[in-house]
Amino acid sequence: MSDTLVSKPSPRFPTINIPGLTKYRIAIGFALAAYSFLAYQIVRGAGVIPQFRVDLTPLLTAPIEIQIHAYGAIATFIIGLVLLFAPKGFRMHRTLGWTWVVTMAITAISSFFITSFSPVHFSPIHALSAWTLIGLPMGIAAIRRRKVQDHRKKMTGMFVGGMMIAGLFSFLPGRLMFSLFFSF
Repeated sequence: MSDTLVSKPSPRFPTINIPGLTKYRIAIGFALAAYSFLAYQIVRGAGVIPQFRVDLTPLLTAPIEIQIHAYGAIATFIIGLVLLFAPKGFRMHRTLGWTWVVTMAITAISSFFITSFSPVHFSPIHALSAWTLIGLPMGIAAIRRRKVQDHRKKMTGMFVGGMMIAGLFSFLPGRLMFSLFFSF
């Protein structure tokens, strides 16, 4: 290889410098953006793309178990974001951490009162709630044993699995959170 093609050779990942490659990346990026915009306009014209709006009426008129679950999930999500990005180990982290554990438990327990009208009554998402109720004490026990990495892994996993993944499912069309923020 010549020096013009490879700079700072690495045995694992060589950096390849090809003249003009940046121009191609920019052109491809603009083309993808233009095609994406065109596709969006076509789908939007067909009435398939939801429009953003905020309407709290569905939440305020929902049954109490759904309201408790939604308020608990919102509080858990906000506190979880603060805990993820704030300094760890201080009194405020511990206080917010215990608050997060309580709101997470409320969210998980309240989900068992929200059942579908199928013969089974529970959906696969309820398995996340069951795992959360098992994982919360495990995360607490880990920090009490001074296993910080284990604690971080368990609590972050519950935040990602319980809040991010389950939360994304709540924004599917036909679900309450979707009707709060979107309309067709």
